[in-house]
Amino acid sequence: MDLTDSEILHEFRFLKVFKDGRVEKISWPPVKIPPSDDPTTGVRSKDVVISNEPEVSARIFLPKLPDPTHTFPLVLYMHGGGFAMMSAFTPHYDRHARLLAAESTSIVVSVEYRLAPEHPIPACYDDAWDVLRWVAAHSTRDGAEPWLNDHADFSRVFVGGDSSGGNMAHTLAYRVGTIGLPGVKLVGAFMAHPYFGGVEEDDKIWMYMCPTNSGFDDPRMKPPVEDLAVIGCERVLMFVAGNDPMREPGRAYYERLKKSGWNGSVEIVENIGQDPTNENAVALVKKIVDFINQK
Repeated sequence: MDLTDSEILHEFRFLKVFKDGRVEKISWPPVKIPPSDDPTTGVRSKDVVISNEPEVSARIFLPKLPDPTHTFPLVLYMHGGGFAMMSAFTPHYDRHARLLAAESTSIVVSVEYRLAPEHPIPACYDDAWDVLRWVAAHSTRDGAEPWLNDHADFSRVFVGGDSSGGNMAHTLAYRVGTIGLPGVKLVGAFMAHPYFGGVEEDDKIWMYMCPTNSGFDDPRMKPPVEDLAVIGCERVLMFVAGNDPMREPGRAYYERLKKSGWNGSVEIVENIGQDPTNENAVALVKKIVDFINQK
């Protein structure tokens, strides 16, 4: 190898980009596990292919059925990882989605979206939107996936995620509000320690991974008031953490949303910064479950 090929062109907090085009990420590649049925909770899971080109898939979790015709709320979940790492199929995201399905008695669709910088942003946003539209196509009860045809309540749909996934949940709610999503009522969005700009090092990574960015005020990174005013859900739940650099941008999002003229309700919760997918994050998960089950 030419020594110049090993020259580092960009070095960020969790990835390096070399002159020859190689990308090195921390904690890479992620450990993935197959879907499985849980005899303890009765939650079943399967993987589905949404698209082959581009390659997008999801893992669906179905709670225990009280009867063959029962319907459940549906949650579309986007994992975190700085838009560049992790997977819906890692052990802790599999466990988190399974727990949400069991505790909230909801169908959870966990999105396996394309990662940056190999697939530059906005690929991840587009993939999440494509999966949500794929879900909505089942509202006529003749879609490709029987679990959704038979058991999803399309009048009770939620989007959620942590870190970068929380940012993506906002983007989905914004698209629903501006484009619409026939057959589906998006009730709420929940965001655990979401990324909304305001941290210079992370913002530089995001802009590198999104070549079409419009700078530090890009609306996908830092949603403006006019975008918040039209998000297409009734309720928003946010978690911020006192020791998290994303805390203040998260609180700023909350304040802008309250003042935007949006006619929904928003709640913000401060916690100690525990990873929402940690098996000890009991209070955080319970709050999300209560949010989903709120009448």
